[in-house]
Amino acid sequence: MLTELLYLVFLLSTPASLKAMGSFPVPLATHEISLNERYSNAFVNDVFKDNILLTLNYLDGAVESPKDISWSEVEKPFHYEFTLKPGEGFAFHDKLLPEYSGRVVKTTNAHFNFQDGFKSDGYLTGDGVCHLASLIYWVAKEAGLATVAPRNHDFANIPGVPREYGVSIYARPGEAASAYQNLYITNNKELPVRFVFDYNDSELTVSIFKAN
Repeated sequence: MLTELLYLVFLLSTPASLKAMGSFPVPLATHEISLNERYSNAFVNDVFKDNILLTLNYLDGAVESPKDISWSEVEKPFHYEFTLKPGEGFAFHDKLLPEYSGRVVKTTNAHFNFQDGFKSDGYLTGDGVCHLASLIYWVAKEAGLATVAPRNHDFANIPGVPREYGVSIYARPGEAASAYQNLYITNNKELPVRFVFDYNDSELTVSIFKAN
């Protein structure tokens, strides 16, 4: 009986994406952060949280423009994944350094501004998206993928993420500096890799697996 209970607890604590597979493959890397621990001020924390979740909704295509935004839907638990084939790249936004032109096949599809429906904490619109980029960078780096983050986020701590993985994100049309405040990940492996995002109970988990 005890064994059965422990197994049930294991299943309930396992991301939905892995349960659905019927097996439990070992990720190349995986980390999680609590979206309730982004900032000490509750109002600012909620802005960070909503901006992170909105970015993920742009990433998976649930939101394509501000008219699609329903915050009750944005804030629901979700699972999303995408695959990079060998040689393909991901960038956090579409303002790219020249050397990545033609190699990036996936971005978040957002620019983290008021026009995209992102929230402001009174200081910046889109605050919080750097936390998401930093989590992705951390996982990709540990997975052994080719990763480049030209601008570090060392001017401010990102809770739950080691300081060396902090990424500064900025995207504004016509500003060359935007390309330097981006995150670039290239699949340098011989097989495709899957990026898996799970959000439930305030916990956001990012994992990378080898794909068949």
